[in-house]
Amino acid sequence: MNRIISLFILASLICTAGCATTKDLQRVHGDFDRQVSALKEENAGIRKDIAKIKETQASLQKSQAEMRADITELRDGIQSLKGITEGLKKDIAALREKLDNVSLKINFIENFLEIGKRENHSESDKAGKIAAKNAMKGKTEKESAYALAYETFKEGKHEKARGEFQNFLKQYPDSEYSDNAQFWIGESFYFENKYEKAILEYEKVVKNYPKGSKVPYALLKQGLSFLNLGDKSSARLILQQIIKEYPNTNQARIARAKLVEIK
Repeated sequence: MNRIISLFILASLICTAGCATTKDLQRVHGDFDRQVSALKEENAGIRKDIAKIKETQASLQKSQAEMRADITELRDGIQSLKGITEGLKKDIAALREKLDNVSLKINFIENFLEIGKRENHSESDKAGKIAAKNAMKGKTEKESAYALAYETFKEGKHEKARGEFQNFLKQYPDSEYSDNAQFWIGESFYFENKYEKAILEYEKVVKNYPKGSKVPYALLKQGLSFLNLGDKSSARLILQQIIKEYPNTNQARIARAKLVEIK
């Protein structure tokens, strides 16, 4: 641009001075035209560069918009996955609770069947004998006392059953039914949500009848009682003891499941 101005000024001066020849003017005009053409080419190149820059900017803006859309979609997907995960956690917790309830029911039935094992009779026969108030022959006073107390417990009369089991233990402290009777005393407190007293009664099963079949049951219910009281440390220790000492039992399986839930 400066060159063109200089040439223009020079041409004006030559014309003004009156000393310019035709060849000089032609030369000046030629230089002027060449400079103008060069500038036009340069401007055209600049326009092309600007157009390319605009295209690049447009492409970048489009890419950014697509990235924003992808990020939004990913966020939505993550939120959806979180919702699914929470739902699965709730379903798993519900299933665990159901399994635990089933296992506890199985334990309850096993406890009940223990009566039949010791008397060498089926459970239905035992129920018939209890309902008949010991009408069948061959039943001892000890068996009758225990069976009646257990029938009271099954009816949900926990306080009354507790008294009957306590009387049974006073009369028969070392019988084949004594550990069962002591366990049901603990259960009567447990079902009344009196967990501290239940723990003490379960402890008597463990201490007084260490070789009896009710020890793993009593330990498990002790652990559950501590959990209900919010004492996770004590519950954890007892559940670990069950797994260690009675690894292949239903009580150990329940203990493992409970340990997973304890945080």
